[in-house]
Amino acid sequence: QAQLVESGGGLVQTGGSLRLSCVASGAIVEIGDMAWYRQAPGKQRELVARITSGDYSNYADSVKDRFTISRDNAKNAVYLQMISLKPEDTAVYYCTMRIMSTAHLWNDFWGRGTQVTVSS
Repeated sequence: QAQLVESGGGLVQTGGSLRLSCVASGAIVEIGDMAWYRQAPGKQRELVARITSGDYSNYADSVKDRFTISRDNAKNAVYLQMISLKPEDTAVYYCTMRIMSTAHLWNDFWGRGTQVTVSS
């Protein structure tokens, strides 16, 4: 059973930067894809960025060239470096990881989210 905890959210001004972290703990054998999603008030949850176990990444068009996803397998962690933040980036950001347990079963795990607020 894995547990994911996000951190690094907060309040920033337009144009500011923020770095989100997500660390997994528990019975982990291997971690596949890692990703960040976000959900703004009144909107559906959307994929922000994804990174594979081979360090290939992709981004939503709205954040491309501003956000960078990275991972540290030794720390069971995924990060999201955000620059040039806009009010439209305001949302709760969630990390998710595909994790193989000791039973060799893959499951997707989610953090509880961290709030990012960008003031205009």
